[in-house]
Amino acid sequence: MSLFAVNKQLPPRSRSSVALLSFLVPILLWCAVSYLPFVWHPQTKITEPGSVSYFRSDMLVDNNIFESESLKAEESEKALPKGIPANPVYLPAPHEVVSAFYTAFTTEPKRRSEKWLHESLWSSIQVIFWGFLISSIVGIPLGILAGTYDFFSRLFEPFIEFFRYLPAPAFGALAVAILGIYQSPKIAIIFIGTFFQQVLIVANTTRKLDPALLEAGQTLGASNRSMLFKIVIPGILPDLYKDTRILLGWAWTYLIVAELIGTSSGITWFITQQARYKNFDNVFADHNDDWYSRLSH
Repeated sequence: MSLFAVNKQLPPRSRSSVALLSFLVPILLWCAVSYLPFVWHPQTKITEPGSVSYFRSDMLVDNNIFESESLKAEESEKALPKGIPANPVYLPAPHEVVSAFYTAFTTEPKRRSEKWLHESLWSSIQVIFWGFLISSIVGIPLGILAGTYDFFSRLFEPFIEFFRYLPAPAFGALAVAILGIYQSPKIAIIFIGTFFQQVLIVANTTRKLDPALLEAGQTLGASNRSMLFKIVIPGILPDLYKDTRILLGWAWTYLIVAELIGTSSGITWFITQQARYKNFDNVFADHNDDWYSRLSH
């Protein structure tokens, strides 16, 4: 079977292989950029300063500066500087990221204001959990009702459709004023960012339920209550699970904004601190940890 047949699924083995490639290709490109000098190494890492007074071992300089200083030293018949091709500090190699990821869990933070990576990650998970849980407890039932009954659709959806375009971050200052500076305003931002979308998406999913199932229930004399709890809700559960996973991804996106208000905590603050001190290997490691948390949820 051709790999490019129109509107045809690949064999199971081929699908698994191609899915694996979706992860391998970016990693291989990253390795190529990191380890192959001829791909992208715009800087030189100094190994021996030679006669250049301001060069230091392990210092990164642009290639044109290194070549210029080497040429000057050669013309003056002085000791030549030596170096190896290098990437900028903001693109560490994969092994450096893995090392930083391990170190973040095993080495105590250097500064008093910093937290362990696992403490920051746990803080973020708590914010996501409570914000999304509250949103789901309220939003999913409202979405099911709106998708099942036209009365609730007309009652809820016009206002929600209008209100969902208001940016959640705009409520940051108000959330801090009402709820304080700790975790509560962050949870509120997650709630605002996901609740209104959740109602509309769940309502749309409910409307897509196979009409034949509803007709069969009506033919058999099922009451409105039975139709809702024995046909509608069980019928939409598979799609409801998919919707919830997508919405949870949105919640992680809003986390970036939520953790910038109130007290400094969470994985966003941890990444910001590492970037401030140019620990870019930690920044990449923390982003990977954040990605893993999303995937695992």
